[in-house]
Amino acid sequence: MTDEQSGRGGAPPLLELTGVSKSFGGVTALRDVDFTLYPGEIHGLVGENGAGKSTMMKIIAGVHHDFEGVMKIRGVETRLRSARDALASSIGMVHQELSIVPELSVAENVFLGKQPLTTLGIVDWPRMNREAKALIASLGLDIDPAAAMGTLPVGLQQLVELSRVLFSGAQIIILDEPTSALSPPEIRQLFDVLRRLRSEGRSIIFISHFLDDVLAISDRVTVFRNGKKVITDETRKLTKDAVIAHMIGRGSIDMHMGEDAMLAGDDSKPVVLSLENVGDGRTLHDFSIELRAGEITGVYGFMGSGQIELARALFGKLPLRRGSVKLDGKPVRFRSTAGARKAGIAFLPENRQMMLFRTEPVFKNVSIAILDRIHRLLVKPAEEKRITEGHIKDLQIRPPRTEIALGSLSGGNQQKVALAKWLTHLPKVLVLSEPTRGMDVGAKEDVIRIVKSLRDKGVAILVLSAEPETILTLADRVTVMKKGTVARQFSSGKIEKADLLAAA
Repeated sequence: MTDEQSGRGGAPPLLELTGVSKSFGGVTALRDVDFTLYPGEIHGLVGENGAGKSTMMKIIAGVHHDFEGVMKIRGVETRLRSARDALASSIGMVHQELSIVPELSVAENVFLGKQPLTTLGIVDWPRMNREAKALIASLGLDIDPAAAMGTLPVGLQQLVELSRVLFSGAQIIILDEPTSALSPPEIRQLFDVLRRLRSEGRSIIFISHFLDDVLAISDRVTVFRNGKKVITDETRKLTKDAVIAHMIGRGSIDMHMGEDAMLAGDDSKPVVLSLENVGDGRTLHDFSIELRAGEITGVYGFMGSGQIELARALFGKLPLRRGSVKLDGKPVRFRSTAGARKAGIAFLPENRQMMLFRTEPVFKNVSIAILDRIHRLLVKPAEEKRITEGHIKDLQIRPPRTEIALGSLSGGNQQKVALAKWLTHLPKVLVLSEPTRGMDVGAKEDVIRIVKSLRDKGVAILVLSAEPETILTLADRVTVMKKGTVARQFSSGKIEKADLLAAA
């Protein structure tokens, strides 16, 4: 069946790319790609990091206009030259790295750049708050439009940004990893919204590494590999294993992210860090956990269950108001991130941009955690590069260059750099919040290998995730977190995804 034959209701394509190619400095990122999007269609787009997905989306969104081939919107050949051009053509995009202004209110973010004005030419605040609340409520959300955007969880921030795109009147909506920060209930809520938008005739390009989500919501799926379109087919004809095989060019048995696991918690291993009945007076309530040397402890819970607050408390970013924390059996209180780091706690947040410097070279991002150890009076870039070269080789960071700007690396390779920060001098405790979020299956495998190697070197590791597959793939023991407290703990024997979902 051709793309044209599979159009919804026989309608012509709303968007069509024919023979599109794009190169950067002699390196081909996209090669002779054909792509169609129909009115009222949700089209899934998958592929490993660097497969060409982002390049194609930037062409559609007006970021890249110097390309070979033809792009048509509503049958008319078009070459968009800016995001403003794309918006004028009813194309909107919600990026994985959100473009919000945390200091502004929710309503101001929804109406950013398009605030309603009174007859006197000043912002009509009551109207803006009223209309923002109505628009957000249409997504099934109950959020105070006057609340500061930065106070909301990442998942809600993403849904608010979607409402901004809808407000713009976009008929073609590009969603980049839209479910990566959402809990299962939030994903169901998002899917309900997307289905309603589809029924209204809007078209959605759904880019995600979460293949289950892609297969659950998409009408058709396109797979990219090495800058080429490998296949486009109706979702009902595809399986997850088939999609992975197309993505990586081989079978997926070794790449499987667990649906179940055999836990191997060992109570004979020494407890490195323990929390007993800790609380922050707001989100965490009587939470207790033990982290042991040479073990990975997984904490699973939906978005908003308290995981982010727990991670920040352990790294001295959030004060605890009750309970006790012990490190190597001795009471401690982390009053700052510097204090936590000095005590041997390392932290990788759910948003890796929080602790990385995109415009700085890779070697400076790696050495930042050990500058006080390798520099006394003078900065020694040669020593920083030497250390980084070893980590690049061990972690298979690509491209293998110490001086390349971090922002030019894929998300998976940026995460490897974030891990490399802590490898020169191993921490006692490594706290990882959503360590594989937004990565393709190949990058996830690399990060999983790195984390397990750190466990085998004796590091006590805490992995916090709203993805049950991540927890089941990594953890030796599991704590399920619900509304800031312990819902259930598993330390040995077989555990399944259904066990986690049922407890959360």
